[in-house]
Amino acid sequence: MYLESSFALLFQLLQQVAECDTKMNVLHVLSFIIERVGHQIQPYVSKLTQYLPMLWEESRDHNMLRCAILSTLVHLVQGVGSLSVNLYPFLLPIIQFSTDVSQPPHVYLLEDGIDLWYDTLQNAPVMTKELLQLFGNMSELLELGSENLKTCFQIMMAYVLLGPEEFLQNYSGAVFAGCVSLLNHVRPEGIVIVMKLVETIFKVFPVEGPQIFRQMMPTVLQKVLQKEVYPIEMSMYLSLLARIIIKNQPTFFMLIEQAGKMWNRAPSEILDELLQVWMDKIDTITQAERRKLTALALISLITANSSVVNARFPDIIYAVTEVLHDVCREENGTQIDYLVMGDREELEDETETEHEKRKRRLSLKDPVFCISLRDYVISQLTEYQRQQGTPNFEQLMQSIDIEIQQQLQEFFK
Repeated sequence: MYLESSFALLFQLLQQVAECDTKMNVLHVLSFIIERVGHQIQPYVSKLTQYLPMLWEESRDHNMLRCAILSTLVHLVQGVGSLSVNLYPFLLPIIQFSTDVSQPPHVYLLEDGIDLWYDTLQNAPVMTKELLQLFGNMSELLELGSENLKTCFQIMMAYVLLGPEEFLQNYSGAVFAGCVSLLNHVRPEGIVIVMKLVETIFKVFPVEGPQIFRQMMPTVLQKVLQKEVYPIEMSMYLSLLARIIIKNQPTFFMLIEQAGKMWNRAPSEILDELLQVWMDKIDTITQAERRKLTALALISLITANSSVVNARFPDIIYAVTEVLHDVCREENGTQIDYLVMGDREELEDETETEHEKRKRRLSLKDPVFCISLRDYVISQLTEYQRQQGTPNFEQLMQSIDIEIQQQLQEFFK
């Protein structure tokens, strides 16, 4: 009821006052209103975009005022959502300037500028050349290693989902270098942030992704075999290996071969040790989604015609059965994998950002959410029986604890 008159008076006040502190106070009130009204701000955007560029230019000697403008723009982009593309002629040069560490004002503007960059990407409907060019500022930001590191990696993830082909074609080298440079210099929480970006690239590019990070993967494998990492790190490392196994098994065995040459060890010995560590550490993985991911990978290995995997068959079945208990529930007398997304997940939520929609669409293609673990185990065991022959298969099944056999049969009913 009073929104239009409130905005009109605040705009008028912004134009009339001369004191920097007063302008900042008015902008804080504007930001608060924009934040509270959300999408209802859209009819008033044109007036804001008439005045804010002029105010930005006038405030070049007042960095704190520019911080207030950046904060207002963050709320404005969140309010208008995908319509923020109309603000790009004004918005993107501001992001470029604020996140350029060669510009002295970045000391004041950087944090708000990075937040504005991230929100702009979250609400972008499509990749543009101008958005892509902004990434030129990222390498220097990563070198700073500041408290903005998490948001920087969220920005990279947003780019991967927004325009995967264009982004990685132009910046895959920079992304790889940024990830590798941080691996040995951040705490476990930081490693998880880095690994989540790598995992997202693996999800989007199951074949090309591991190739981009092929020089890093022996380090990931080594950290798994060392065992002395925090559970949250181990969970991420095993998730990366699992995604390669599920979608790109030849690359996984090439990694084992590569590690054997690097470490002067037999590949079979490395694979056996990896499987042993995996069995030992699977219970430290607490997220049902990641437990299922590792189970999918382990059961997919049984048809790889590997003597090492065959020797670990009882251990693999034990681990997979444990995870079946985690992700299955009974419906109408049948065990259902509750992580598999149905049609209901395809319904869009009006409050979702464009970035959240992209994440959800990617999840719909993720093996964790589109493959039933129960059905996949049945399929793999059937193929394994065909490969081994019924007598050998039955002998292998007899090597499994009788209680585990009974539990497995319960899931197959």
